[in-house]
Amino acid sequence: MKILVLNGSPRREQSDTMHITRAFLDGMNEAACQEDHIIHVIDKHIEYCTGCFSCMRNGGTCIHDDDMREILEEILASDLLIWSFPLYCYGMPAPLKALLDRTLPLSSMAMRKAGDRYEHVGQADFGHLRYLMICGCGFPNSRQNFEPAIAQFRLCFPGSHTIITVPESPMFSAPEAAVVTKPRLELVKKAGKQYAGTGGIDAALLAEIGSPMIPEEQYAAIVNGGV
Repeated sequence: MKILVLNGSPRREQSDTMHITRAFLDGMNEAACQEDHIIHVIDKHIEYCTGCFSCMRNGGTCIHDDDMREILEEILASDLLIWSFPLYCYGMPAPLKALLDRTLPLSSMAMRKAGDRYEHVGQADFGHLRYLMICGCGFPNSRQNFEPAIAQFRLCFPGSHTIITVPESPMFSAPEAAVVTKPRLELVKKAGKQYAGTGGIDAALLAEIGSPMIPEEQYAAIVNGGV
């Protein structure tokens, strides 16, 4: 499987969420050898979408001549697209959002009804693509935090998508928290192995991965003590 990872964290490899993503990739590679490429979006030249819709009217050609052209080609050549990012203001970081906006050339102005909503008709063949969201957050709980990012991801990729959310993710970058982070990363690796074999992850495993690693009150007290 050809996997493209879009790392949306401005911290690149030091991203807390990338610990989770690397564990997932390790699990996939344990199941079968995969071809993966990680793009640190912050390092790419991606202009903001101007909303001119030229790309949707002119065969997918954007007015900007930047790194997005190559990224779109790589997206279309991939089998699995992993969106890895920390939660910023209940959504994705600005560099990754700019990239998402610039996927507009894959769609045309024409629209069709799909269930209870309308969607744009594609200008490119990306029906083979699967999508996976891996999102970490600095708060100690999942409730009332990830919902906006999850809703956007489901609307953008209504077909084959899987979502992994993990609270207390700054602990993955803290060596002293290894007693709880290592077992959690093993669960993530198990999820990657399962996904490589079946194309999905058990709901119970997703829930366990998305649960707090230490009690919420204890985590909040530790964070507040370091302020």
